[in-house]
Formats: sequence, structure tokens, C-alpha cells
Amino acid sequence: MTESHATRTTATAAIAVSAWSPVPFDQPAQGPSLVRIHVEETFSGDLAGTGVATMLQVLRGDGSASFCAVERVTGTLHGRSGTFVLQDTGTLGTDGRVSGTWFVVPGSGTGELAGLRGEGGFEAVLGQHANAHLDHWFE
Repeated sequence: MTESHATRTTATAAIAVSAWSPVPFDQPAQGPSLVRIHVEETFSGDLAGTGVATMLQVLRGDGSASFCAVERVTGTLHGRSGTFVLQDTGTLGTDGRVSGTWFVVPGSGTGELAGLRGEGGFEAVLGQHANAHLDHWFE
């Protein structure tokens, strides 16, 4: 079955981080540090399953940061099973608020999620579950 962009569906999910392993790889005397972070998380809701990500973060002295990541998600999306890759960018504020946007990497869907396309985002307070959404369709 082929769906068009006009038949987008919104999935919502809560995200719980189960592993967060930061490794600084460039810490200059002045300016922000560069950090590589391995992240593992669990999705529950319309999108249910697990995710494994590598994040690159620019960490400033005040604790705020900017980041980008790629994440393979394995699970179900509205009952369809398979895997897909998300690419995201976001920020961490000095107040501990994390927000970002993401999109499904074209051609990354497998199984019943082959042809998946989409975009969305997430918000959280650092250390708490994130609320996420993914507006998606199938090509």
C-alpha cells in the first residue's frame, strides 16, 4: 500500500534513557568541549521499542550544549514492526531543558517499516522522560 505525504500520521512516545556514556574528545583551554556520547533508550507509546544512538555534543562552560545524533530504532510504529534510523539536532539549555528535531533517514526502514518517512521532535527536562512525536508516512 502506498501512502502520500497527505496521509501523514502522528505517533507519540515517551522516551526513557537507560545508558548515557559521554567521552570528551576535544577539551581546549578556551571554548567549548566536544563530546561523543553513546545513548541507549526505550520508547513506549505509538512508537515502542529500543534505540541506540551516537551523539556529538558541543558542551559550553555554562552547561548548555548543542548536539546532533543518529539513532537506530528497533520496534513497532502503530503496530508495524521493523527498524529505521533517526537523524536529530537539538539543544540543552542552562535550565536543563532538552529539545530537538529529527527526521527518518530516507531508505533506512526495514521489515514492515520499509518506505517509512517522517519528521518530528522531542522535549524533556534533563534526567526525566522525554515526550516525543513523529509525523510519518510511507512511500
